[in-house]
Amino acid sequence: MEKFYHFLTLAGIGLYWILVAGVTIRVVLKRRAVSVSLAWLMIIYIIPILGVACYFLFGELNLGRKRAERAKEMLAPFADWFSLLNDCHAHAPENFGRHIYRIDELCNNRFGLPALSGNSLSLQSSPDEILHSIIEDIENAQTSIRMVFYIWHPGGLADSVASALIQAAKRGVDVKLLLDSAGSHRFLRSEWEKMMRTAGIEVVQALEVSPWRIFLRRLDLRQHRKIIVIDEKIAYTGSMNLVDPAYFKQDSGVGQWIDIMIRVTGPTVNVLSAIHCWDWEVETGERTFPSLPECRIDPDEPQHPVQVVPSGPGMPEHLISQVLTLAINQANRSVRITTPYFVPSADLVATLKMTAQRGINVELIIPHKNDSVMVQWASRAFYSELLSAGVKIYEFYGGLLHTKSVVIDEEFCLVGTVNMDMRSLWLNFELTLAIDDLEFTKEMYWLQQSYMDDSHLVDIDQWKNRSMYSRFLERVFYLFNPLL
Repeated sequence: MEKFYHFLTLAGIGLYWILVAGVTIRVVLKRRAVSVSLAWLMIIYIIPILGVACYFLFGELNLGRKRAERAKEMLAPFADWFSLLNDCHAHAPENFGRHIYRIDELCNNRFGLPALSGNSLSLQSSPDEILHSIIEDIENAQTSIRMVFYIWHPGGLADSVASALIQAAKRGVDVKLLLDSAGSHRFLRSEWEKMMRTAGIEVVQALEVSPWRIFLRRLDLRQHRKIIVIDEKIAYTGSMNLVDPAYFKQDSGVGQWIDIMIRVTGPTVNVLSAIHCWDWEVETGERTFPSLPECRIDPDEPQHPVQVVPSGPGMPEHLISQVLTLAINQANRSVRITTPYFVPSADLVATLKMTAQRGINVELIIPHKNDSVMVQWASRAFYSELLSAGVKIYEFYGGLLHTKSVVIDEEFCLVGTVNMDMRSLWLNFELTLAIDDLEFTKEMYWLQQSYMDDSHLVDIDQWKNRSMYSRFLERVFYLFNPLL
């Protein structure tokens, strides 16, 4: 019997060694950033068995066989639809500013998706203003409402939005609602979901979370976009989920979430509608395309070109990451960034450092307290090298700063759903607007300044004197970079 147990022990060790060796080879052979591969190897070797399990669950981009095949088949038809926009008068690159011109080139060459002029943009930064505006537009809807959100959380004015949708459906408006299964789990189990279905609203769970699928699809791959399209005439996108901050995560100890949304009219609305159509088909297999936009542009009016930049499985890889890098590299005077989750890739860190080192004023505004303790400590692991390169880091004290924005030279900006972490830039379904509108950009810059007025500038000398305990936690959580 003792020999039998000895044999089982040796066999277990041997099988574990083969498993670890196999996963190690797979990690090394995958074409991705060296820092990501090294982080995974650290996790696999430091946390036996659990590290290997984490890699199988989170280590590779796995959309699931059916969705992956569907997304692959969709790329050409959607690229063809987007390419039709190049014949539209709203696509006039000869009138584009220098910032958006190169971004239009990149998105057009990779996805056939051009920047379009003739838009009207409204920056909304108050939760009440945002939700009341959405409710009013829903109440005036005539034909269709399309929505996709990562989180819909019941309570407060979010319930008023749900009521407005139900009333719209009852008067004959076609309503399609796509909600991430993990982010919106409370709403999808609530009475609101049942009442919506009863009223005729199509409610679809994106990337359904199920114990039967844990090894068939990467669980932390999420539908993170926030889009509303009403009658193909009005659209919203930005950082805010469908929540009333006064009723959301009140026990997390970080204060209310601080967000923005952008209300859009003009040709960009049809592009945002097409992104919803993409997401809807990935999940349901149902293909529809929006109507092509009306492109009558008055050359005497401000052009306000906007480039819609989507990313996610099936779409051109790392497109938002490329646009972000391109925008930062074009800066001549300043780069100001707000993000709630800052766990950047080595490439992004190098870009920020180089930008500061060539004399550009680089400012980063992030929350002092985060709803993710792991992210909070991992973020601080980057402070020393960024501060040493001349990047200014501000910690915001007025709540969880959830706004995702980049302003370049006070002339051009990126706003959307994307966090400065590898999950957003490399993994999730995300959306950014690249906006060449001086007036809108000034508003965004002033809003960022109001965040800075409620922030503390991190002093490099004080930072160097932080405790060994803090340094230890920073390095420990930095190891989990691929999971954050």
